[in-house]
Order: sequence, then C-alpha cells, then structure tokens
Amino acid sequence: MKLIHLSDTHFVPDGKKLYGHDPKARLQIAIEDINRNHSDAELVVITGDLTHWGEPDAFSSLASTLDHLKPPVQLLIGNHDERDVFRTYFKNQKHCGDGFVQSTRNVSAGHFIFLDTVLKGSHAGHLCQTRLKWLTDALGDAVGNDIFIFMHHPPCDLGLKATDKIGLQQKEAFKSVITPYLDRLRHLFFGHVHRPVAGSWLGIPISSVRAINHQIWFDLESEDIVGSFEPPSYCVVLIDNDRVVVHYHDFMDASPKFPSGNSPWNDWATRFPHP
Repeated sequence: MKLIHLSDTHFVPDGKKLYGHDPKARLQIAIEDINRNHSDAELVVITGDLTHWGEPDAFSSLASTLDHLKPPVQLLIGNHDERDVFRTYFKNQKHCGDGFVQSTRNVSAGHFIFLDTVLKGSHAGHLCQTRLKWLTDALGDAVGNDIFIFMHHPPCDLGLKATDKIGLQQKEAFKSVITPYLDRLRHLFFGHVHRPVAGSWLGIPISSVRAINHQIWFDLESEDIVGSFEPPSYCVVLIDNDRVVVHYHDFMDASPKFPSGNSPWNDWATRFPHP
C-alpha cells in the first residue's frame, strides 16, 4: 500500500496570509506534486489543524482546494479547528455517532483508526472516556488485522518542552487501551508539532511530518514555541507485510538536481567518473 501523510495545513480565508505566507498556494503545490507522482496512493491522510482559526471561509477554501486531489483523502481535526464548522464543509467524511470526528477504514494494509483528540478551548490533546471507549471498540473491530492509528496530538513526550506541554494529556489511559493490541499496532502517525519526528513508543513505530505553511524550530530546551520557514513536506509511506517505510519529501525544494555519475561541476566528483 502507498499512503500519503500530510499535516497542519493551517488554512486561512482566501486572500489572507498566515505569517506572511499563503497556506493555500503551498498546499496546491503539494497536491500537484502528489497528483503527478503519487496518484496511485490508496489514501491521503491529513492529521489535523486543517485551518488556523476554524473560520467557515477557511474550511470552504480547503474543501475546494482538496477537490483537485486525485487519491481519496481522510481528514482529522486539530486544536486549531472548529468541529461543527468542519462537519458543514466535509459532510462526506465519516464521523462516529457520539459527536466526535472519529472513524475507521479498512484498507489493503489493515485497519486504520482516525482519532479526534480536540478539546474546545485547549491546545493540548484530550481523550475523554467516551472517546477512549470508542477506541476500545474500534481496536476490537480490527479482528486480527494489522492496526494503524492516526491522531493530531502525539501520544507521548518527544523531548520538545514547548510542544510536550500541549501533547496528549491522558497518556496513561490511552496506553491502557492500546496495550492489549501492541502486537498488531504497526504504526502511529500524528501531527501538531510541525517537525519531522520518528521513533517508537511502547514498541510502536511513530512518525510525524513538517507542516504546510510554517514549522516549529528544533529546540529541546525552549519553553516557548518558535516558528520557522523550513521547507514544507509530506510523507510517502510504503506498507507491506514486513515493512513500513516513511519517506519525507520536501516538495518545494528548489535546489539543483543532477546525475551523480556525471557532475556538471568540475570538482572532486569527476576525479573517478562512474563507469
């Protein structure tokens, strides 16, 4: 299976800028790149913070932009989004019946679970008892399949003081729910931190990805979030029976591209030409 992972599009109304940049223009470039090179992806997942302030005009702009994406798309909400406004503009996105934007999807790689970790008025991640119960049932429905979880907030501390404060707050409760399924939990994807992060937690491989409009500068000690304009990226995830490979693609990288065996520069690379 080929999966595309994006996150934190932070859309604003058309004609507006966010930190001097246009999130729509950047997502359009990403969509063009995906359509050109990865139209065979089984699914595109965007893990929340779809908009910056949750306005109807921002969601409307995002909806019209995503209409140009060739592969199907699955959307999660983040702490910058408004749940009710999201439902208005994305009626085709499945929701669970208890008011939260949560759903599951059976795909060729297994059982995908999409969580809603948003608490209105808080930037931190939250999973109430209702959502934890829903997750328990969703895991049980996997019926022997491999399981992949998608959520906006990271489930564990990442060593980044500024964002660890606003990660998932119910870490132990979440851990208790998923522990019986650790042998089948193959990967957990998240957003929120605007960083390329990879590792493992409880033996589960985890990964995140840079945002579309702006990033959070890498600083392990700062208590404050510092923005940056490192290149945006999306992930191309390749999944089969014995591997999950996550490729980070800086789709707006403008550096020169050249054949390594035939350097256009008269430098050390030409000393021993490739046969």
